[in-house]
Amino acid sequence: MIDINLIRTNKELVKENIKKKFQDQKLPLVDEVEALDKESRALKQEGDNLRQSRNTLSSQIGALMKEKKFEEAEKIKEQVRKNNDRIVEIEKLEEELVQKIRKIMLTIPNIIDDSVPLGKNDEENVEIERFGEAKVPEYEIPHHADILDSICGLDKESAGRTSGNGFYYLMGDAARLESAMISYARDFMIDKGFTYCLPPFMIRGDVVDGVMSFAEMNAMMYKIEGEDLYLIGTSEHSMIGRFKDQIIKEHELPITMTSYSPCFRKEVGSHGIEERGVYRVHQFEKQEMIVICKPEESMQWYNKMWAYTVEVCRNLNIPVRTLECCSGDLADLKVKSCDVEAWSPRQKKFFEVGSCSTLGDAQARRLGIRAKGEKGTYYLHTLNNTVLASPRILIAFLENNLQADGSITIPEVLRPYMGGKEKIEQKK
Repeated sequence: MIDINLIRTNKELVKENIKKKFQDQKLPLVDEVEALDKESRALKQEGDNLRQSRNTLSSQIGALMKEKKFEEAEKIKEQVRKNNDRIVEIEKLEEELVQKIRKIMLTIPNIIDDSVPLGKNDEENVEIERFGEAKVPEYEIPHHADILDSICGLDKESAGRTSGNGFYYLMGDAARLESAMISYARDFMIDKGFTYCLPPFMIRGDVVDGVMSFAEMNAMMYKIEGEDLYLIGTSEHSMIGRFKDQIIKEHELPITMTSYSPCFRKEVGSHGIEERGVYRVHQFEKQEMIVICKPEESMQWYNKMWAYTVEVCRNLNIPVRTLECCSGDLADLKVKSCDVEAWSPRQKKFFEVGSCSTLGDAQARRLGIRAKGEKGTYYLHTLNNTVLASPRILIAFLENNLQADGSITIPEVLRPYMGGKEKIEQKK
């Protein structure tokens, strides 16, 4: 949510930003908010004047009563009653306007960074840099479901009976491998100075409203029936929500955290749920990183954060590239975002395994997350980034570490988490 002062002082900037995001249907909202805001401020001024008048009149009543001028005092009392009635009416109208303004402001997109490339959708995202050699071996790389089957690692049939389409069982070495990667990512981030956290896996509606748009919530999140609780789609939601309505002391900044959680997503949309394999599923595991910092430090942290994900992937022998998200592909709360994509030697293309974003002070404004320093109180910036998310990182790992004989090489960084194993042999 942007600062309403931007609309008061530079609404053309806000409109131009909407055009950059190809959301022209939202342009009238800027003028609508401006009109509602003027009405709200006029009512506030009227209310303030009436309160001041009431105080003055109340003093006069006291003086008149001492002088036993009861008739004159009664006339002024009547005026005070009228003022009070109008004040009550104004306060009700003000609250209604505040709610109307907030509802619209939540749909106006955040101001994107000047460096964001213009484009309508993800097809116009821009490749930034590649890390590692994206090669295709001479031998065939099977579908990841077949690789997992060869080590007796995947059971979707049973999961279909227990939970339905979009769920799966990982077993044996495959399950151990996923846990090993999550554990390695956790320790990697701890070594970078991040505080490890295990967050709640459910959050209330007001926190959901603070961390994402309604459209995103409706498409992603599962609601607990009969409760004001939602299953998290990523631990970023509850980690940022932890600081709701808090004023953080400036010397405590930046706050850097890494969190593990299962994640639950409806995956509503045209892409649907994959029948075969585990590329797009309803439940997965993720190690996340979250930073809350001063506004002037957010871009420095943004560049550090995506680089950490690249480093983790390269340590797992996965070639990756970074992709700058264009204006039309940015979610409304984001200032700037890039995807980390892993190389698939089977498909001979890259696919997304993580995303790094800075949201400016948008989430902080929604949730009331501020800092107090020498220059007063101000809203903080929030950032989030995927360290790694499985099963997508598992797919990339299997394809890039599969050998000609069907075995899977375990990189050195994972061996302590795999009981010293150097490779996983085929079982079928």
